[in-house]
Amino acid sequence: MLFQAAFAAWRQVLSRPFRTILWRSIALTVALLALVWFGLTRLFSYYLQGHPVSSQYPILDGFAFFLAGAGLFVALAYVLPAVSALVAGYFLDDAAEIVERSDFPQDPPGRALPTGQAILYGLRFAGLSLLVNVIALMLFFVPVVNVVAFFGANAYLLGREYFELAALRFRSPEEAGRMRVEFRPTVLLAGAMMAGLVLVPVLNLLTPLFGIALMTQVHKRLSARALPDRRRSRSLPRVEPGSRPR
Repeated sequence: MLFQAAFAAWRQVLSRPFRTILWRSIALTVALLALVWFGLTRLFSYYLQGHPVSSQYPILDGFAFFLAGAGLFVALAYVLPAVSALVAGYFLDDAAEIVERSDFPQDPPGRALPTGQAILYGLRFAGLSLLVNVIALMLFFVPVVNVVAFFGANAYLLGREYFELAALRFRSPEEAGRMRVEFRPTVLLAGAMMAGLVLVPVLNLLTPLFGIALMTQVHKRLSARALPDRRRSRSLPRVEPGSRPR
């Protein structure tokens, strides 16, 4: 099911109806990354001017020198999940509506989230993602651990937040959270696909739209799977303790 959802999501991202949203999302992602780049370069320049190499914090100095050079590209890769959350919150309803209308026309359409609420969810996730990825960035020079920390943290965060964003078009926040927990392995694997995409240069700019399309597919398919199970469980005769079913 998950691979079918991923294939359908890629087909949607590259389709004609998505084209306008695609270019707008890439433009917004690049603009936000450029803003982060500018802020980080100014921050590191200020730090290095005020803290010579002979300061009492050699580890911080070395880390700052690394990030002030080519290492800044590494820092942007760690910031990208947070940036993608903001972009996803902004384009959520437009992209999800296209997926629902084209691939699930027989189902009732989702309820558009108020723009402020969608952006608020994106900001909440962006803050959490930024905090977690800054911690993961500190482990960059630890072999193996750095990759595991980055991939594992983002697989969980991306899966959790994008799934709940897609589910909120049909469910309350509490119901969306419960469904995510109920199907945790599937949501985590979908998040791992997105975390893998983040590691691919250039293609990682598609993370917001791919994430929305993927999790819309996953939520709709899991909802269709869960509904027959609930109906079947309600139709089963109730057996009292100590009695034998007829």
